[in-house]
This record gives sequence, C-alpha cells and structure tokens, in this order.
Amino acid sequence: MDEIMARTLSFGVSGVNGFPVHVEVFGISGIPGMEIIGLPDASVRESRDRVNAAIINSGKQMQPKRITINLAPADMKKEGPLFDLPIAIGVLIATGEIVPDPGLDIDTIALFGELSLDGLVQPIAGALPIVISAKENGVRDVILPEKNAKEVACVEGINIMPVSHLRQVIDYFEGTETIPKQQQISYESLKSGITAGTTDMALIKGQKGARRALEVAAAGGHNMIMIGVPGSGKTMLARCLPGILPPMSFEEALETTRIHSICGKLPPNSGLMVVRPFCAPHHNASVASLIGGGQEAKPGEVSLAHNGVLFLDELPEFSRSAMEALRQPLEDGIVSVSRVRRQAQYQSSFMLVAAMNPCPCGYYGSTRRVCRCTPQETRRYLDRISGPLLDRIDLQIEVDSVPVQEINTTAPAESSAIVAARVNAARMIQLERYRGTGKHCNAQLNNAEVKRYCAPDAEAVRLLDTAVETMHLSMRAYQRILKVARTIADLEHSQVISSGHVAEAIQYRELDQKYWR
Repeated sequence: MDEIMARTLSFGVSGVNGFPVHVEVFGISGIPGMEIIGLPDASVRESRDRVNAAIINSGKQMQPKRITINLAPADMKKEGPLFDLPIAIGVLIATGEIVPDPGLDIDTIALFGELSLDGLVQPIAGALPIVISAKENGVRDVILPEKNAKEVACVEGINIMPVSHLRQVIDYFEGTETIPKQQQISYESLKSGITAGTTDMALIKGQKGARRALEVAAAGGHNMIMIGVPGSGKTMLARCLPGILPPMSFEEALETTRIHSICGKLPPNSGLMVVRPFCAPHHNASVASLIGGGQEAKPGEVSLAHNGVLFLDELPEFSRSAMEALRQPLEDGIVSVSRVRRQAQYQSSFMLVAAMNPCPCGYYGSTRRVCRCTPQETRRYLDRISGPLLDRIDLQIEVDSVPVQEINTTAPAESSAIVAARVNAARMIQLERYRGTGKHCNAQLNNAEVKRYCAPDAEAVRLLDTAVETMHLSMRAYQRILKVARTIADLEHSQVISSGHVAEAIQYRELDQKYWR
C-alpha cells in the first residue's frame, strides 16, 4: 500500500501569544478525500476546498488519495485560515507531487498564510505574535504573506521570506528557486519615517486651565475627566493628547501592535505601530466590545488602547455595567476575559480621558447660558457616574465656552511640539527614577511606591491632611493626589514635593465637591 507521511511547521494564536502547530499529513491509497482533525474551527475545515483549488491553479495535481491532516497539539483550538499554506505544502509532499530539496531543514521553517482559489497568498491576522513566538521557539526561517511583511520588519534574529503565490513556495521547497529574504529595519529607522497625524494644541483658543491639566496628565500618565458645556472644546483637547505623549519604546510598540494584529485592526502592508493609539468608542458600546469578549474572548477597546488613550465622550451615556467594568483594568493595567470556550488576559495600561456635560441640557453652571434642567434631572444625570469610578480619575477639569475675544485673538498658542518637549523631559526623570522597577510613569505606582517616591515636605503634608478632612477624600484619592503632585514637581524639575505642587493637585479634585457632593 502506497503510504507517505509529511510534516510542516506552523503557528497558531492564543490570546496575544503564538504556539507551534505541527501540520501532519498522511496520504494513503483509497477513496479520495481530505479530513482535518486536531480541534479545527470552521475556517480551518474549509481550507480543504481552498487548498485543492490553489494547488491545481499552481500547476500541480491533486492525487487521488485518502488524506488525513492532523494539527498537533490536538487539545489547542486552531482558528483562522493561516494554516492554508502549511497544509498545501504538506499535502503536496504527502501525495508525492513535490520532493523537498535535501538541503532544506523543514523542521526549522515556519509557514502561514491564507490561500485564494487561484493560489495567491493572502494576509492573516496575528502575524507579529506568530513571528515573535517562532523566534522564541528556535525557528530559523518564516515564510509569510507579502502583505504581512512590513508588520514584522523590526523583528530581528529570524529570516523573513515574503511570498505572494503558492507557486513560489513550491519552487522553494523543490530547490528550483529561492525566496529573497526581507531586509529587516531598526525601530529608530521606522519611527523617523512616520509622523503622527494628531490635533495640534496651537489650534486651541483659550482654555488655559484645561491645557495645563492636559500637560500634567500626559507627563504622569494620569486619568482625566473634563466637564463642560457643549462646544467648549473637550473632544478637541482630548485629541491633542497623543501628540504630546512621549513616543513609544520598541517594547511598547511590540505590545501594542500584537494586540491590534490579533484583532485584524492593522491595515494591509502596515508596519509596526509607532504612534500611540487613540480609541474613542461610541457611548452605545457593549461591555464585551469595551472590555473584551465574544465566543473567542477577543480583546476590547481597553486593550486596543494599551499604551495609548481611551477617550469616552458623553460618559454618562455609557451603560452602567460598561463603566463599572473599567474599574479593574484602570487599577491593574490588565483585563481578564473569561468565556465558555476560552479564558485570556490582555494588557490594558491606558490613559482614560472622559468628557461629559454637567447636566442633560449641558449648561448647568455655565456663565453664558441658563440651564433649563431641574435639580432632580441634574442629580440623576450626574449619579450615572459612580463614586468608585470617579475615585480612579486623577484630574477633574471644568471647561467653559471660550469668550469671543479669545476666539478672534491672533496671539499664537503653544504648539504640541513645545508642550511635548516639557512632557518628555518629565517622563525622562520618571524613567530614571523607576529604572529596574518595571514602572514608566507616576500613575503606575502602587501604595508602597507612592510612600517611597512621593513623600511631600512638612508644609505640604499639613495642607494635604487639611484637604482630606474638609473634602472627605478616600485613601485612593489621597494616593492619587500625591502621584499628581509628584508629576507637577517633575515638570518643574524639582526633587521635593512642595505645598505648591500639592495645592495644584488638590485643585484637580474640586469638581468632586461641586457636582457630586
């Protein structure tokens, strides 16, 4: 009986990590057919028809054999069409259509890619985590879709061989042609060729207090809420934030791109993300879309905003369950998603920037227009924001409409580049201070680290103690005031947290008293 066994190497995706998948193909004489086992999902099972057509359209024949394909390990769920390419090569070897070049070490070559019926190799989601995992598992060469090549251009220590058609891979395995290796580039070179398309702070008229708060938030990575009348510029201020944040490090870029890659959010032919993400979900977003979920426990907006900004406009319009679900990722920087089929943890260290009106009509407390809401309507509206969630927001800013005299002024405001320079200087101080601790900014400090790094002087302690008593602040609010004061001191290049720094930090908690007490 004519029996042939073939084995190729691929990788699957679980959460934000890849895992090796050995594609075992066994061809035997008998009733022609193809069966895929090893816990495949529907898209993997459908690869039978894609592979058949792609092989024929690549100039090869499908031999009349009974073919069994096992995706090992069999206890790990296999998802997506990325196994089309290794299955096709395995089938061709197992049916005797191609004889691999003896000089190839097939066990060290990873393949992945979706096949079109005409044999074209299509891009897949999750290329970056797959290539990183392949490198960690000792893989020497990776054959992947051409449109995924830029995404992994910064991964060093591994040979990337982009292909556009199955025929190229067949010729490579037969030894008749070579696949050119991609020239990998450094992260610094990648950053130098990309500019962020963010809103410049020079376009903002007036709003001196809000601009200062935005700078403090960026310098320390603090959460922020803006309360103000409609049209006062809250959304525009929020969209300026990515432009004054420090550029992502290589490690941050890898973390962020991995999450966007497995979600399929990276455009074709896009490279590693170098601009911090800015996610602004609509207020009708569900808990699953915000936090993560679905049948396969995919990441949500809080993870897509990792190392960037999550902007929630019209905060009280979000569902109560969605807002309360933010509490764990805000506190821990990690979100746990549990579903019947899968459990996963995703990084979610982001800056929360929220905006809201002070009442349903939007003009409560305005100096330019009379509010038409009753006290009961205003109270119900404000009470949609819970105390525990508000307690986790470091800076509370009131934004009123800009006077027409300031709108028409020709005096130039500070640009984002000028503000970003001060923010970067403060962040460099923090990076040096927390070197070796795994922390990057003041907002990430835990209680023990706050006690160590954020100790104020005697006068500042007295001022803070008085504020706690009169404003009835919680211990969490107390700790967050100290972290904001540490950031204000860093902006002034001061090693000591003085009463002036604490006083400004306390001012950023005053709206809690005005609106919610």
